[in-house]
Order: sequence, then structure tokens, then C-alpha cells
Amino acid sequence: MKNLLTKLKGDHAALPPAFNPKAVLLAWLGGFIAIAAVALITTNLSYMLILGSFGASCVILFAYPEAPFAQPRNTIGGHFFSSLVGLLFVSLFGVAWWVLAAAVGTAIAVMMLTKTVHPPAGSNPVIIWLMVASHGIIGWDFLLFPTLIGAIVITLVALIYNNLTREGNYPKYWF
Repeated sequence: MKNLLTKLKGDHAALPPAFNPKAVLLAWLGGFIAIAAVALITTNLSYMLILGSFGASCVILFAYPEAPFAQPRNTIGGHFFSSLVGLLFVSLFGVAWWVLAAAVGTAIAVMMLTKTVHPPAGSNPVIIWLMVASHGIIGWDFLLFPTLIGAIVITLVALIYNNLTREGNYPKYWF
């Protein structure tokens, strides 16, 4: 127990450097444009493309575009696999507490095994479980709308925006 308490004190490392104002403005604008794109498509086409986890995806895509978690493979694949796991678990086992826990744990493992880890996508099974628990069954089309198409839209915005506004190349890799 003493070892745990010692570890909880941390390493006393320095805080990461502050973002410069230009980086903050660029990340803000990128997140704005990406969410505006999915919201406009949702409004104009009557297809729901909005997931709560997409807001967190925008943090990674526009504040840390060099990070492995921000790459298109991770963003699209992570959202897809996590929603697939969430849908499978609630379809097979219902909405018990342990189903939620197992779905999140399995989504993490699947993203790790497929090299598509995208932390915001880890909340997709939670979103699915909450929707089923509060509104009843959701269809398998959730995998396409909003998950896959929405993730593709925010990734396309990131591809264009990050390459227009930053020095480096985005993405760092595809497959």
C-alpha cells in the first residue's frame, strides 16, 4: 500500500509546454469546422452523424495531429471497431452493468489488436449502451450512421485543414 501511495505522488515532472496562441486558434477553428460539417450534413440530409465522442476526436485531430491516435486509420478504425463491439454486446447480452464493462474492455483490446487505438472511440460502447438503456433497441445502421460516415467526415476535414494550416504532413501514415 505504501508503494501505491508513493506512486500516486507522481514523478514531479514539469508540465508540458503551453500551446502558442496560433496553435490554440487553429485547433479551435479545426474543431469548429469538423463539428459544423457533421452537424450541417445531419441537418440537411436527415442522417444523424453526430456522436459525443467526435468532440473528443476533434481535440486529438486538431491539437495533436502528429500523434498516432490522430491518424486516419486510428480515427476511422477506432470508431468503427468500438461501435461494432458495443452493438454486438448489447445485441447479444442486453444492458446489464457487466455488459457495458465488457464492451468497453473488449473495444480497447480490439483497437489495440488492430492498431487502431483512438481514445475517444472507447466511449462509443458507453454511448450505445446508454441509448439502448434509455430508448430501447438501436439498429445496426448505427455502425454506418453516425459512426463510420461521421468519422470519415471529421477525418476528411482534418486531412484538408491540417495540410492547409500546418507545416508538417497529415497523415503520418495510412496503413
